[in-house]
Amino acid sequence: MADLDTDYVEDRAPGHGRRAPRARFDSDAPRLELDGPWRFRAAAGLGDLTPGFEAPAFDDTHWDRLPVPSCWQLHGVGAPAYTNVTYPFPIDPPRVPDENPTGEYRRAFTLPGDWPAGRGLLRFDGVDSCFAVWLNGVRLGDGKGSRMPTEFDATDALRPGRNVLAVRVHQWSAGSYLEDQDMWWLSGIFRSVRLLSRPAGGLDDFFVHADYDHTTGAGTLRVETSAAARLTLPALGLTDADPAGPHVFDHVVPWSAEQPHLYLGELTTDGERIHVRVGFRTVAVEDGLLKVNGRPLLLRGVNRHEWDPETGRTLSDDTMLRDVLLMKRHNINAVRTSHYPPSSEFLALCDEYGLWVVDECDLETHGFEQVDWRGNPTADAHWREACLDRMRRVVERDKNHPSVIMWSLGNESGTGENLAAMAAWTRDRDPSRPIHYEGDRDSGYVDVYSRMYADHAETELIGRAAEPATGDPELDAHRRRLPFILCEYAHAMGNGPGGLTEYQRLFETYPRLQGGFVWEWIDHGIARRTADGRQFFAYGGDFGEPVHDGNFVADGLVLPDRTPSPGLAEYKKVIEPVRIAVDADARIIEVRNVHDFRDTSHLRFRWQAADDGEPCTEAALDVPVLAPGERTVLPWPDLPDAGEGERVLTVVAELAHDEPWARAGHEIAWGQAVTGEPSRAPEPGPRATVRRTADRLELGPARFDPATGALRRLGGLPLDGPRLDVWRAPTDNDVLGPRLADRWRAFGLHRLTTRVLGVDVNAEGLTVVTRAAPAGGDSALTTTYRWQADDTALRLHLTVEPAGDWPLPVPRIGVRLALPGWIDTVDWYGRGPGEAYRDTTAAARLGRFRRGVDAMQTPYVRPQENGNRREVRRARLTGDGGGLEVTGGFDLTVRRWTSEQLDAARHTCDLAPGDQVYVNLDAAHHGIGTASCGPGTLPEHTLHAGPTALHLTLRGL
Repeated sequence: MADLDTDYVEDRAPGHGRRAPRARFDSDAPRLELDGPWRFRAAAGLGDLTPGFEAPAFDDTHWDRLPVPSCWQLHGVGAPAYTNVTYPFPIDPPRVPDENPTGEYRRAFTLPGDWPAGRGLLRFDGVDSCFAVWLNGVRLGDGKGSRMPTEFDATDALRPGRNVLAVRVHQWSAGSYLEDQDMWWLSGIFRSVRLLSRPAGGLDDFFVHADYDHTTGAGTLRVETSAAARLTLPALGLTDADPAGPHVFDHVVPWSAEQPHLYLGELTTDGERIHVRVGFRTVAVEDGLLKVNGRPLLLRGVNRHEWDPETGRTLSDDTMLRDVLLMKRHNINAVRTSHYPPSSEFLALCDEYGLWVVDECDLETHGFEQVDWRGNPTADAHWREACLDRMRRVVERDKNHPSVIMWSLGNESGTGENLAAMAAWTRDRDPSRPIHYEGDRDSGYVDVYSRMYADHAETELIGRAAEPATGDPELDAHRRRLPFILCEYAHAMGNGPGGLTEYQRLFETYPRLQGGFVWEWIDHGIARRTADGRQFFAYGGDFGEPVHDGNFVADGLVLPDRTPSPGLAEYKKVIEPVRIAVDADARIIEVRNVHDFRDTSHLRFRWQAADDGEPCTEAALDVPVLAPGERTVLPWPDLPDAGEGERVLTVVAELAHDEPWARAGHEIAWGQAVTGEPSRAPEPGPRATVRRTADRLELGPARFDPATGALRRLGGLPLDGPRLDVWRAPTDNDVLGPRLADRWRAFGLHRLTTRVLGVDVNAEGLTVVTRAAPAGGDSALTTTYRWQADDTALRLHLTVEPAGDWPLPVPRIGVRLALPGWIDTVDWYGRGPGEAYRDTTAAARLGRFRRGVDAMQTPYVRPQENGNRREVRRARLTGDGGGLEVTGGFDLTVRRWTSEQLDAARHTCDLAPGDQVYVNLDAAHHGIGTASCGPGTLPEHTLHAGPTALHLTLRGL
């Protein structure tokens, strides 16, 4: 009969029958991979379990099949649910609901005939959230702690030939109270399962200590082993040595994220050979600074959840490698593993390719905040062992990764003695790494001062050690001696984040500010398709969850399919490790190396000059090799004489040779300077006068509606507009935080009513005056359109004057027009190639660019304002039927739907192209900010209603 005792589900204990945690390593000992299709049955709860399912003879042929590893909700069993803070069940620890979806798994496997004698271990790398295991009907034990490995000794239950493994997995358990980590609630065996042979005389565990002395270049190596072993490191001349050492090497190449040098070797025993990778480096907090190898770090980091839009938290090796390569190619140097330890394979990639890692414990109890932290497990002694167990397991598993430079106790779990106990145990087990935890504002048991979403002003105060005091003078003095890290900042939700440049300026000004981690790496959208096959990405609420947090789960620098967002391009530019300042007034080029460790010998530099966007000459730039922190000033290159237009000098730093993470020629950094003025539109010919007919006004090549003064045709091109537009589809940053979008709607900015005050024909041309105002108030915008023309071009001089009280920023000030739907290409000279707004412009360089209309969009998971190109001098919008050229100085947006349609859409599949293309030509835009979680738009990027002018020249093509 089945073991139907399920008391372990609500037991606070982390498990029973498990082996002690240890390092993850590869050896030549046999192992049997158990991934693949398993038999599976979904049970509604504990009252729906299958008696006897663990018996080898149980008939499971009528059961479904489910791949392992996987998350069962993504295979049609139950449904995903997303919450940020709120537990999706009542807070009644350690109890969970009777409606507790449970998966029953069975897997038959054949033990190879040459399987050696000795112990056999079953290893589960990740099971959410609680599970029990039987092998051939023998109960091995149970475990909690979803994102950490659990091992069971299977020796006595293993049989020659056929074996049957049975696993019962519960969605909810006492452990769920420790796993409230702002992500989809998903269940199942979501990481790999394998059977490991542990030969007699093999190693259970080992701990590599590889210290680097930056003053002498020497390395000291000692390896603690659980049994007698021999160590070989060929590159260091070590052969069959006692691993305990200590072995001192006069000179070693240290490991750093910038130059991740690993020494490859082996630990050998009579029973096995274990591969080891040694990186020499020393981490310390000294003089109030976080240092590695004697140098302070500047963390240019991201928070990274594990996510794939098709498979959830089950990631392939290729997907993890793709993440690492994308990070390296975008100048990112650090990862915080929010909010749990990642797959071991990811950390191995960080070792190999070079990323600093803050390795976080699988712990978050954020939902207790909603009950004033009553019963919070981190402050309840009944949960002490569960908390300590989670910390032990991450430290033991990951202790041999040189990329891991800090341990994090977890995230948003309040404060309490259990956290202090976790810190004390960790400090005793591994004193070589500092301890991080953001929730301890007093910083009494941590080694760095960490905060989330401190705004720019507060961050500067902290940089000056002038932040408000803590209540305890001793703790206050301790905290002011600590380095500061923003473990989360610049919430990358939807369009944004804004304000990155200003944060980075603070980091590079105040040594105490040692950077931080943008929240976060990837949008957690779930891939879905409409009935007609169009893909979109689902978010909270799309699966009928009674409690959810909407699209707050889509807050990454890459879209769910790992397409880089404009925010990632902006971050790459802001954190570039070489600063190139091109000064047109002084006619010099300054290059500064802001790497922490690496000189610039791996880079080559080149410059290019362009006149009005057209390249005219380029050459290599001879830059001396710069050590970290060094700078040089170079003279302006010898350029041919410029014409009357605008000249742009661009200087680029790129890889001189292939790196493991990018090919030669990959761009690392760039700088630009502009001289001269943009070429003006051709001088007008004889000024045209207005001609009246029965149904229209004609001015040069243009036709206007005589009643409204609206432009209807330019040459052979039909169009509608331009008309004043101050609305944008609110961004996530507009919607959340201070809820600026609600204020806009309450004021009526999305429903302005326009009255034509006058259509005046005069000797200058045509003047149209309108008044746009929301219902229910007397605030208004008076807009004057002054039209002039010659035989080929139409000129608009537009002025906007606010009247009445405007107590809030406005989204944009400009005009919108509609063109025929056959317009399909945009060619512009301005900033690009990607979208940019006034506080997200760092990555937008001045040049000439060409894109299809559809490529002018950014498909954010929740549709919102996107696609703006800044400081455009000239744009041509064309298709098979001709087109339109616009010159002047304006921001440009081109899309196949209106802002109102964009605003109404919940998903990208809701946006259907019509028979028009809509063009916004803006004098100004409100900034983006990061108010979805963090500070709003800075004052200098805030758009207030005020007198505004816009001057445009339009030509039909």
